[in-house]
Amino acid sequence: MVYLPPLRHPRVTWGGWSTDFSRRVLTMGIVNRTPDSFYDQGRTYGLDRAVDAVRAAAEAGADWVDVGGVPFSPDAADVSVEEEVDRVVPVVAGARALTDVVLSVDTYRPEVARQALAAGALVVNDTTGLRDPELADVIAETGAAVVITHSLAAPRTHLRRPRYDDVVDEVKAYLADRVQAACDRGVPEDRIVVDPGHDLNKNTLHSLELTRRLPEIADLGLPLLAAVSNKDFVGEATGLPKPERLAPSLAAASACVLGGARVLRMHDVAASVAAARMLEAVLGLREPTGLRHNLD
Repeated sequence: MVYLPPLRHPRVTWGGWSTDFSRRVLTMGIVNRTPDSFYDQGRTYGLDRAVDAVRAAAEAGADWVDVGGVPFSPDAADVSVEEEVDRVVPVVAGARALTDVVLSVDTYRPEVARQALAAGALVVNDTTGLRDPELADVIAETGAAVVITHSLAAPRTHLRRPRYDDVVDEVKAYLADRVQAACDRGVPEDRIVVDPGHDLNKNTLHSLELTRRLPEIADLGLPLLAAVSNKDFVGEATGLPKPERLAPSLAAASACVLGGARVLRMHDVAASVAAARMLEAVLGLREPTGLRHNLD
């Protein structure tokens, strides 16, 4: 039997959207309005293409789409606050007019978050663990939700040869601390999702260990997001280049769901949605769509 750590707030309502994280595995699509994103190399940099990509993800079954305007990697070109706003806010506004899926903005900057939330985003996806306390204030003031991710380095800086005594214990303690910091700034706990940050300031062995021991992170009792799609640890574990990483990405995502993840941040939405529905059936979270085999 698979043990799924219980959630403290399984049923949530964010704006006009609601779900039960104890009964669903959500798929988050990814749209990067950057000319140098690690996966699509600028395919959705144009505004129309970015909005169309959000709509296509929704039509493919995504529950949630994450919109970003700045690559995580410090090796990519720097982007000012004004330019980041110009990149992501029109995408959020355009997509909100076309679909009612959850939209999040992938940013660590308070002003970008504020404007994206005003344009229709419901969630701030912060890969810096609320390093800037003003971002928590924006989230609290606007009633938004937040994804709090583990990463140790300052935004857009390298952490060479990261070391942990026990990566799982340290990630869990960090996330618990940052969740408390968010709550202390007025963010309700039922609006917080946590992400252990696969590959973020971690090597492949760290990411694999996190995946194996994910139930220890899920034991925090908050919805857990797994962002594993096409990442370096998937490539190094299998020896496959990015164009060939769908199958191992789905395997890593499935392992995370069995470890307690409830949101999968994935590039290939249709394949991920199908995998999520199968995982829900295996875990007994939903009934099969039909029962005919050996019953006729």
